[in-house]
Amino acid sequence: MPRALLSVSDKSGLADFAAGLHALGWELLSTGGTAKALRDAGLPVRDVSDVTAFPEMLDGRVKTLHPAVHGGLLARRDLAEHMAAIAEHGIAPIDLVCVNLYPFKATTRKPNVSPEDVIEQIDIGGPSMIRSAAKNFASVTCVVDPSDYADVLATLREGRDDLDLRRLLAAKVFEHTAAYDAAIAAWFASQRGEHFPARVTVALERQQSLRYGENPGQQAAFYVEEPGAGLSGLVQHGGKKLSFNNFLDLEGALLASDPYVGEICCAIVKHTTPCGLAVGTSALDAYKKALACDPVSAFGSVIAFTVEVDAAAAAAVASLFVECVVAPSFSDEALRLLGEKKNLRVLVGSARPKAGAMDLKTVRGGFLMQERATPVLDDDSSWTVVSERQPTAAERADLLFAWRAVASVKSNAIVLARNGATIGIGAGQMSRVDAAFLAVHKARGAGHTTDGSALGSDAFFPFRDGIDQAATAGVRAIVQPGGSVRDAEVIAAANEHGIAMIFTGRRTFRH
Repeated sequence: MPRALLSVSDKSGLADFAAGLHALGWELLSTGGTAKALRDAGLPVRDVSDVTAFPEMLDGRVKTLHPAVHGGLLARRDLAEHMAAIAEHGIAPIDLVCVNLYPFKATTRKPNVSPEDVIEQIDIGGPSMIRSAAKNFASVTCVVDPSDYADVLATLREGRDDLDLRRLLAAKVFEHTAAYDAAIAAWFASQRGEHFPARVTVALERQQSLRYGENPGQQAAFYVEEPGAGLSGLVQHGGKKLSFNNFLDLEGALLASDPYVGEICCAIVKHTTPCGLAVGTSALDAYKKALACDPVSAFGSVIAFTVEVDAAAAAAVASLFVECVVAPSFSDEALRLLGEKKNLRVLVGSARPKAGAMDLKTVRGGFLMQERATPVLDDDSSWTVVSERQPTAAERADLLFAWRAVASVKSNAIVLARNGATIGIGAGQMSRVDAAFLAVHKARGAGHTTDGSALGSDAFFPFRDGIDQAATAGVRAIVQPGGSVRDAEVIAAANEHGIAMIFTGRRTFRH
């Protein structure tokens, strides 16, 4: 009679899986709460303690760590000496193990959980069993994912010796234990307050395969920290599956709108950087103001709203070719209108990053890791006016908007703003003066006057030429981090032109 050992924390699908094994003539071994669940389902179960002739002890810490278990798992069926050795000690083979581990990560998220309670969720016997079974996958089936129950039962019912399936399941075991150990190591590092430990393991789950990467010919997939995290928590309505570039632009759109959560904001993003950003009195008003910044670049964009999209805003968006629209919610009529655009992806949710999230960038041979930039939520109380002229109340409002907006623009970055909206954006330039020139050029190309506008810069001006250029365009107020060795020269230029200038003391580069 083949034997299966079942010991799971996640009991979804367990009773049906065990019933299927029992119907095929398998003996069921189990422990603790799993054994009780199977008996409650009317299934005959033999306790592991009967097999080991040793009781569970230390509050369940020791129950399967025994030669009667691991000998039955690790014995190679193709080696006579292995089979003779376990027979000599009265050990019977175990042919299938169904185990998923203590809910360590879920426990760490519980409010006010104690370190002692977290430590008790470090599984010892479970990883040992599944590693033993996976090592001997040539003979033993090891299941750690309830989604695999059906395939395993189907194979057993057909009487097939499916080595490929067992090899696949073994690979999932080591992926599972690696992710589990990574979570434990990360928790211990957090207990020390250490963001950058000597070794880091990034454990991710594949959410979906993608048609291709940034370009056709590049294979790609989307991985998540866990199902439902971040962008994977957005609910899609309509359109094709999200592409690699869609995900990048969605991240850019949410990054641009994050500082305005709590306000009515619309961000229009192309190639991960805003081409229009505005706050308004309604979703439609914010959209129109954002679109006016650069309507040409908005073609094929990704749009984010911080508030519900109603029918009026949806109708306006639907008149433009857009790849994706994301918002916390959509009215029923908005969904109907946007649903008429068969290729438009409508995404519902907020996808807020978790606290303490890290930002990883790839380089040849490794990764760069940094703390994720927090949204720029300055209230301007910590700013320093360095110019002779004080900004007016209206100018301060535009400067605050521009300062929040420029943080989401690729560096070197310059934003021109007026009345809660960008009117010109200069992004990704090799020099700051070129970024300023481009912002003015884009603004005027879209029909905006730059006279009286406010300018935001993501880093200091290294020379006065950027200030001179801004003055020529009619800029009346500038916000920037400050910190250049030529700050005095830059401030003098602002004073010469009668420009109000503020230093924030914070750089917001986005490479």
